[in-house]
Amino acid sequence: MGEDARLVAVVALAQGMAAARTPRESWRAAALGACRALAGGFAALSVWERDLGRLRVLVNVGDRAADEDEFPEAEAYPVHRFPEITEFLHERWAAGGEPNAWVETAQGPAAGRPGYCHQRVAALRRRGRGSCVVAPIVLHGRAWGELYVARSVGAAVFDRADADFATVLAAVVAAGLAQTERLEEARRLAFTDALTGLANRRAVDVRLEEAVERHRAQGVVVSLVVCDLNGLKRVNDTRGHAVGDRLLERFGSVLSLCGAMLPGALAARLGGDEFCLLAVGPPADDVVEVAGELCRRAGELELGEGVACGVASTQDPIGPVGSARRLFRLADAAQYRAKAVRAARPVVAGREGPDDPVVRLADEPPSERERTAERRRFRGRP
Repeated sequence: MGEDARLVAVVALAQGMAAARTPRESWRAAALGACRALAGGFAALSVWERDLGRLRVLVNVGDRAADEDEFPEAEAYPVHRFPEITEFLHERWAAGGEPNAWVETAQGPAAGRPGYCHQRVAALRRRGRGSCVVAPIVLHGRAWGELYVARSVGAAVFDRADADFATVLAAVVAAGLAQTERLEEARRLAFTDALTGLANRRAVDVRLEEAVERHRAQGVVVSLVVCDLNGLKRVNDTRGHAVGDRLLERFGSVLSLCGAMLPGALAARLGGDEFCLLAVGPPADDVVEVAGELCRRAGELELGEGVACGVASTQDPIGPVGSARRLFRLADAAQYRAKAVRAARPVVAGREGPDDPVVRLADEPPSERERTAERRRFRGRP
């Protein structure tokens, strides 16, 4: 491959990783880009899990063997089985540049290379591959993992020039991984409440829209618990906002604990003293039971005055739920009623007969003020 072709390959690899929207897409783009750039038949990207002392395969692409999944759940190799990367993992190269890639062949010692690794050679033979190039990946100045590209038996064996090019490709991959990390952190911050560490309103809106679409298409049960932490204003006024923040954090922990009782539930702080749980899949009765446990635990919090809790579920008789907005309005109306009657347990939309007051309140036409608000509210209504 000429210099121009290699430059094009490097640019294509970088662009592929830049276009990725998730870590998995980024891993796949890295492996595919390197495989094409090195004219390989197979490629993998692996990460060094320091705490477990192993290399875990993140992605396999190309001509995969029967035991190689694209995104394997449990394909990992103890580092001690690969003596040729000991120097790399101990980072003894750190004082003098980047670690270089190396080549292994199915011929093993017959290839005349020092550092022969029986495990890699055995793997090449077992999977019908003739040679591989292994390029260490360094991220933030530390050993991160490796890029592995192989060619089948009969194809040209990788040479020193290929190994040098693989070293360059590994550096490009490292830059792409760093970008992915930054994007993931930005996404995490954008969808996380800074005080409690729970999801925020934006995260709920996105997840709820997706959930309602699944409900409409597949009939999946979607349930929303909206709760208002009582007594926060009194705590802020009499004890200070730092104490009020601690109350919010403690209730957030209780909400997270209760949410864990519902598989896959999202615990979130909507803002101020309002929180919610979004459950997709569990039966409505299970959600109501968890909401009751939430009320009980909230009542035991020091300083607080319990919680007003409303539940709306597509499994209850609330009428068609064609939008996330309607389910949110129903749960909010139930929460408003719980607060108005000082209910110690959750109020559930649709469970008070044909003329359910919560459903009636939720379906009232909004006032002009409510139409311009971010969220329909029921505070102060008669």
